[in-house]
Amino acid sequence: MSEKPYVAVVGGANIDIAGRPHAHLVPRDSNLGTVRLSQGGVGRNIAHNLALLGVDTRLVTCFGDDELADVLTRGCLDAGIDIAHSFVVPGCASSTYLYVADEAGEMQLAINDMGILDAMTPERLEERAPILQGAAAIVIDANLPAPTIDWVARHARVPLFCDPISTVKAARVTGALGYLHALKPNRLEAEALSGVGIVDDASAVKAARTLLSSGLAQAFVSLGEDGVLCADDHEAVRLPLLPCRVTNTTGAGDAMMAGIIWGHLHDLGLADAGLAGLAASAIAVESAQTVSPHMSEENLVDRMSRA
Repeated sequence: MSEKPYVAVVGGANIDIAGRPHAHLVPRDSNLGTVRLSQGGVGRNIAHNLALLGVDTRLVTCFGDDELADVLTRGCLDAGIDIAHSFVVPGCASSTYLYVADEAGEMQLAINDMGILDAMTPERLEERAPILQGAAAIVIDANLPAPTIDWVARHARVPLFCDPISTVKAARVTGALGYLHALKPNRLEAEALSGVGIVDDASAVKAARTLLSSGLAQAFVSLGEDGVLCADDHEAVRLPLLPCRVTNTTGAGDAMMAGIIWGHLHDLGLADAGLAGLAASAIAVESAQTVSPHMSEENLVDRMSRA
C-alpha cells in the first residue's frame, strides 16, 4: 500500500499578539479593547488549514528555545501538523507578530520580529531534501530568506506554491517565479512583482499575464472586495467573493492558499481551485480566530456547492 500523499510547507511559525478596540480605533492613544495571544505565521497557518481540510501536512520551520516555542510546538501537534522535520535554533527568540486591528477586524498596524527565519538556510533545507522531494506539493512563504526561496525553487521536483506575503517581502520571490506552479499575491503584491498598476479587470489580467510570462503556471490574484483573478496560459477569470459574515480578516489569505492547494490535490481546474480558495477564505473570515475551527473538507465543499 502506498503512503498517503502529503504536502510539505516551508515557512514561518509565529506567536501572534492581536489587539482590537471595542469602538473606533483612535491613533496615538490607549484604546479599550481585547488583546489575544495565538499561534500564527503564514506557513504554520497554511499548514493548519490544510490539516483541518484532511491533508497530511509536514511543516518545516524553526523554533526558538524559549517558552513561546513550547506553545508553538504543542499547538502544531494538537492541530495535527507533523513538525518532525522542523528544528530549534539555540539562543533565539521565537518568531512573534504583533498587530492592532480596527473595530471591523482589519489590520491597521503590525510589527513582526521574525529574525529567527534567517536560520532557515539552503544548507539546513538540503538536509531535509528527502521530505521535500517526497511530497505531492511544496508550499513556501516569503518570510524565508531569498537564497532559501531560490534553493527550494531550483530543487523542487513537485508543484511549488508560494505566498509572497507583503510588497516588501515579495521581492524575495522574483528570482523564483519561473519555477513556481502557483503564486497567490494580493493586489499590491501583484503590482510590485509585475510592475503593472491594477485599477480594473483588464489591468489585473495584464499583471497576471506579466507574472505568467516568467514561466509561472498559475496566478491567483486576490483583489479584496473584488474577489480573485485566476489565470494561466489558457484563461483568466475573475471570481466574486462568496457571501459571508466578516468577523476577522487576518488569516483569510492563508486559508485561501490552503483551499487552492486542496483544489490542486483533488485535480480541480483553475477556476474551481480558485473557488475552493474563496470558500476557505469565507470560512476563515467568519471566525475571530486566525484559523477557523470550522474549517473542514465538508464545510469547504458545502461552501463551494452554494457558490
